[in-house]
Amino acid sequence: IERILEATRACIDREGTNAGIADVARTLGVTRQTVYRYFPSTEDLHRAVAMSATAPFLDRVDDHLAGVIGAPADIVVEGLAFSIERLPHEPYLGLLLSPGRVGAFAEGMTSPAALALGRLIVERFPVDWAMHGFDSADLDGLAEHLLRMTQSFLLDLGTPVRNGAALREYFAIWVGPAITAKVSSAR
Repeated sequence: IERILEATRACIDREGTNAGIADVARTLGVTRQTVYRYFPSTEDLHRAVAMSATAPFLDRVDDHLAGVIGAPADIVVEGLAFSIERLPHEPYLGLLLSPGRVGAFAEGMTSPAALALGRLIVERFPVDWAMHGFDSADLDGLAEHLLRMTQSFLLDLGTPVRNGAALREYFAIWVGPAITAKVSSAR
């Protein structure tokens, strides 16, 4: 499976997101049926490549947030904004976000697997959640909310398109207070 994923990444790097099972099989020197045995469709293959890119992306988010000092709301705002700005530029995660695929990706945004991934992201933020009064259910709710916000911004950047300081200001106004209210109620 790893060899197939590696070959798929090479094909995508060379040919773009239209690289399919036949291209991957040719690169590996195997039949298409061999690839189909592990991945029933190009969509499944692309999804697997995208998912394999998740850990490196999370590491980049961690590295970025390591320099952020502030209250939990500040860290959540920055993590959300950074992710929304970066996701469309991630070469393999972009497979889920390219035109024609966003809808399929979005439908699964609150699937159990997506929610578990969202929870992992939230837990990796440099925040002592328990100290700030967040329990397991709160973290699940926060993860779902952030996934839904991400989904919304990836499907429609809005008018005007927000990025940089404007995106962070928007989240500071509309997301930050929810985090701050939870922290305040825990005190």
